Amino acid sequence: MTSRAISSLLAAVREGQLRAVGRAISLIENAAPELPTIMKELAPATGRAMILGMTGPPGVGKSTTIAVLVDAIRMQGRRVGVLAVDPSSPFSGGALLGDRVRMQQHALDSDVLIRSMATRGHLGGLAVAAPAALRVYEAAGCDLVIVETVGVGQSEVEIAGVADCTVMIMAPGAGDAIQTAKAGILEIGDIFVVNKSDREGAHAVVRQLREMITLGRRQDGDWKPPVLSLVAASGEGVPELMAAIDSFRHHAEQTGRVQQRRLDRARREVLSLLLDGLRQQVTLTRGVQIERLAVAVRDGKLDAFSAAEQLLADFGAKAALLKHGVAVVKNGSDEVQRT
Repeated sequence: MTSRAISSLLAAVREGQLRAVGRAISLIENAAPELPTIMKELAPATGRAMILGMTGPPGVGKSTTIAVLVDAIRMQGRRVGVLAVDPSSPFSGGALLGDRVRMQQHALDSDVLIRSMATRGHLGGLAVAAPAALRVYEAAGCDLVIVETVGVGQSEVEIAGVADCTVMIMAPGAGDAIQTAKAGILEIGDIFVVNKSDREGAHAVVRQLREMITLGRRQDGDWKPPVLSLVAASGEGVPELMAAIDSFRHHAEQTGRVQQRRLDRARREVLSLLLDGLRQQVTLTRGVQIERLAVAVRDGKLDAFSAAEQLLADFGAKAALLKHGVAVVKNGSDEVQRT
């Protein structure tokens, strides 16, 4: 794209034009050469929207819940974006678009921006391009952006690192509280919703979740995640869910939690891009050496740590940095500052 075309696209994104938003997100997904310029120009218009993560096992009614939430948000006159992260198609590699099919009632509303994004094999319930796509939504004037993940499992809790508020949706028959705790869901949920509460067993799920939350220890100040009953198909319980979201937002802003989460999110994104860039650079400039070292490791003539130290030494880095590198990825702030 020419500089003029990029400027025109960015202007249309800031105006909230749906086609422009879709085009920008497509460039993000495809890691287009224009991506750094796009994100640099949009940065001043980001950081204002609330990111609401919606996750839960497949079949609990996440899409239906989002649809009724969008209705409630639009009744307040606010612009809303929906980023539905779908599994990749085994044929095209693109999103299966299942969630967009369920949200057709909002297709003609210019203040509802809906986009499906394929995971493309990425674990964690989110697509790699999701953080950048969220910034496009913010730049387009969305007051609230809802992110729906692929059906969450025991390794798919990445949404907690992206959202300002994470809503965990359960339903009767989706597993007991022990399985919920095992999946790490109690740690990521700020609000718990038991959908399809008109079905048998719903009250038991609510009770189990409340017991597990009471026993668990959290580090979010004095916030105790509420457990709400919902029948999304009829809209029953939606006002209570909206009130809980507003209550959490107020609490997070008062305690500084929302700013801390956004700082953590930005740090992870910067580190991720840094590591990806370094990986590409090393592969490009030291491809032959990497293959030679890999063969030595495979044959037991060299260990992986020594091989990595050799590569670091060739780049003029201290070999001791390797020991901190693992900690950087795991722990974040302190090690990032030291490196």
